[in-house]
Formats: sequence, structure tokens, C-alpha cells
Amino acid sequence: MTKANGLGGAAIVGVGHSRLGAVPDMNTLALQYAAAHDALQDAGLTVSDVDGVLTTPIRVENWAMPCGKVAQALGISPRYLATIDLAGASGLAMMHHAAMAILSGQCETVLCIGGQNLLSFSSKGAAVKKLADAGWAHPDFEAPLGPLVPSLYALAAQRHMHEYRTTLEQMAQVAVTLRSHAALNPHAHKQDVLTIADVMKSKIISSPLRLLDCALVSDGAAAFVLTKKERAKDLKKMPIQIAGQGYGHSHTYIGDYREVIRTGAINSGRDAFNMAGLKPADIDIAQLYDCFSITVIIELEDLGFCKKGEGGAYVEGGRISIQGDLPVTTHGGLLSAGHPGLAGGMLHVIEAVRQLRGEAGARQVKNPEAVLVHGNGGIIGLHATSILVRG
Repeated sequence: MTKANGLGGAAIVGVGHSRLGAVPDMNTLALQYAAAHDALQDAGLTVSDVDGVLTTPIRVENWAMPCGKVAQALGISPRYLATIDLAGASGLAMMHHAAMAILSGQCETVLCIGGQNLLSFSSKGAAVKKLADAGWAHPDFEAPLGPLVPSLYALAAQRHMHEYRTTLEQMAQVAVTLRSHAALNPHAHKQDVLTIADVMKSKIISSPLRLLDCALVSDGAAAFVLTKKERAKDLKKMPIQIAGQGYGHSHTYIGDYREVIRTGAINSGRDAFNMAGLKPADIDIAQLYDCFSITVIIELEDLGFCKKGEGGAYVEGGRISIQGDLPVTTHGGLLSAGHPGLAGGMLHVIEAVRQLRGEAGARQVKNPEAVLVHGNGGIIGLHATSILVRG
């Protein structure tokens, strides 16, 4: 198997997260501190080893410079720092930027961190509205009509159903499968059993999307640490490298785009596979961004795991389960494990690392060698794909 090419000189050496779900006793900074401590402990490093900090914007706090705020709170004097916003793809972008900063000699060890108390900060409804007010809808032609984020993703779901006869039951199967994975994850926000009938009976949020087709609103924070490959060999855990990386962007506002079910994942996946020297058949696990059940179906198609229009049928019959041909989002994802805003996609990276190390416990896939992680930002318009392998 091809190892990391241009990014092979850097490696992920530590991953961690705070408690996930409802964590009313911790504010945003406390959650991020817990995640950072967990990741550094996992790596066998301390705050004094860190000379680079990358973070994301915070939706619930009025932080003008999140990277500076977090660095100061943790007691880090960074040689390199930035706040990165690619929405749900931010975690993959932070990982990539950290590797490039290390390889360029800008710094040696980078802490990537994000998260917030999105659920406990206000009511669930207020949190959803706050996300809607973040500018995902066109300010002139969409926002005045008051769509929430599910309303905009529902357009993609409706179109996919119209074009390819994708069914409500197939979308529900995504939510059910990911909940079964979360049931094996002791850290997951939701772990109770879910059936297709449960999804179909849940209230309609924006037709055809029902409540259980939509991601959770959670408290939580996530972090991972990258350092030089030479140093990584002397640390506690198996180093994980970025074998491939790609980005894709098709639109900012969904109303500006005519092909809402053909996304930038086509480009991000192509470039990640080309850099890694791999193809979809070489991937053992796909940690796919799952803000809505339809998103997983579209990503499976655009990343090349099945032909366009076959995503609905692909998720049936246990194919994306942990025991299936292509295990998908094995920690439970945003639909069940937790969605604390932009840090949600970072949890997919953490799960990929744990799977490659063989540390996933009851949800461990047998001997994975290559794991694809995909992030989606905005209204299915901005995409990042990473392929991770053992160092």
C-alpha cells in the first residue's frame, strides 16, 4: 500500500475529546481544555511541547480571535497559529494545515482543537436558529424566506429522490446504521436502539427530512496533535499519516447551483486518491460527514464508492455496517455520536485514528490499513477528503 507522499514527514500522534452530549457543567473553554489534555496525554506530550495552535470559530462565544484565546488559556506561546473555517470540513483542513506547517519548518508540534457548549448554551431550538443565522442562506434570495439548514439540505434530498427514486427508508437506513455504531461507542451522545420505523415516525423537520434524519445538537470538544515523523517514532502511540488530501467547492449558496446532488466531493476525493495512489476499492473504512442522512448517500456516490444514483441501494443490506463491505462512520457520527458545531467533523478524524491503531473496542473493524475521512461544509457545497494510513 502506498504511504503518504508529500505529507509523510508529519504524523498524527494524539487524539482526544471531552465528554459529549449534554455537558451543562462545562463552558466552551473548559470543554476545549479537556479535549486538549486528553489528546496530549494520548500522545505522551505536554503543553510545553506544543508550538503551533489551530482552532475553529466559535458560534456561542464572542471570541474575536479564537486561536489566540485558546493558546493563551492553555499557556502556549505558539510559533504558528490560525483560526480555520471550512465549516464541517474544518477538522480536515486543520489537520492538513498542521502537516504543512510542520513540513515547512514553521513549527514542530501542532495542537488542533475545536468545540463548544452548543446544546447547553441555549435551547436546542435557539441553537438551530443560531446556526441558520450564520449565513448559509443567500442574504437576498434565500434568507428572507427564513429557511433553516435542514430546509436547504431537504432540497438535495428531494432532488435525489426525484432523479434516482431514492426512498425515505433508504435514508432512514443511514440513521439506523450509524446509531448501531454509536451503541458500541461509550462516549456517544445517543446510544439507544433505533429502527427504520422510529425514523419514519419521527416528526418532519423539512420534507422529506425527519428529526432522526438530522444531526444532533451537542456539547463537546475534540483535539488532535501532529508532529514530525522522526519525533513521532519515539512517542507512545502508533503514528498515523495523511496519505492523500483533496478539496472541492461547487457553490456557496445552494440556490446558485443547478446540480445540487453532484458535489465538490467529486474533486476532493479524486485529488485525495491521486495523492495517495489509491482507489475507492482500497479503502477499509469511510468516515463520512453525516449532517443529514441524505449527505452520506450523496458522498458515497461522489467519492466513487458506487455509481451516481446507486447510493440509496448501497446503504441497504448491512453494507455500511461495521461488519459490512465498507464500514461507514463507525463512531456514530453527527447523527448519533455528537455534533458540537465545527468540531463534529474532528470526531471523524479521531475515530479514523483509533480504528487504524486498533483502539476502537467493540466497534473495531478488523485490521484496517487505509481510512478515508470526508468533511462537508455549508449546504453540501464545500468538501475536504483525507486518506489516513499507519505511519
